[in-house]
Amino acid sequence: MMQRRVYPDIESLSQGFAEFAAAALRDTLSRKPQATLVVPGGSTPRHYLPALAKCQLPWDRITVTLSDERWVDVNNDQSNEKLIKQHLLSHLPANTPFVGLKTAHDNPFDAIETLHQRLDSLPLPISLTVLGLGEDGHIASLFPGMNPDSLSAHHCVAVAPPTAPSLRMSLSLEMLASSEQIVLVVTGAGKRRLLDRVSDNPDLKLPIVWLLKRTTAPVTVFETNCS
Repeated sequence: MMQRRVYPDIESLSQGFAEFAAAALRDTLSRKPQATLVVPGGSTPRHYLPALAKCQLPWDRITVTLSDERWVDVNNDQSNEKLIKQHLLSHLPANTPFVGLKTAHDNPFDAIETLHQRLDSLPLPISLTVLGLGEDGHIASLFPGMNPDSLSAHHCVAVAPPTAPSLRMSLSLEMLASSEQIVLVVTGAGKRRLLDRVSDNPDLKLPIVWLLKRTTAPVTVFETNCS
């Protein structure tokens, strides 16, 4: 199901991730004129995205988008778009294409059709999807308790998380699962134990398991062995 690569610290993980991601994108670009890179929000990408930005790639041929977004202003500190611009796009050429997941709609439920059309203009399927993992098994903004069979009508899905303060927009399970390659970046002992459990006894209530069951793409895990 997964190939797991373990590193002693976040610095070595970041370098290993950057080399892997660059190779995956080069592979797509050797076969196609354009590639698509999906990246997550959260705290861990602050470490590994700058390492990826240092790789010599034809960034004008790589469209960057997000796995999910909080429904806040793009200049809000909680915005994933703001994080990605700060830690990745600001280090890349100005002509690097970027597609955000926030619109002017009052809520994400009203924005689904608009964002579906926006995402449909991407070079698809996604070349490389990079995801984090929650200790509850969530990926992007797909959470336990959602119905996985209702998540594939559009490229995106609006979410009212049960415990999070803001509404969200997420790429759909189908969109994520159809990626050419998938990477999970996992730090912390609790998340590593969750991966161990998922490997030994897949729990069909967990979104990470939905993804692993549906995708035919290689799934590579980058994890640290420190807490």
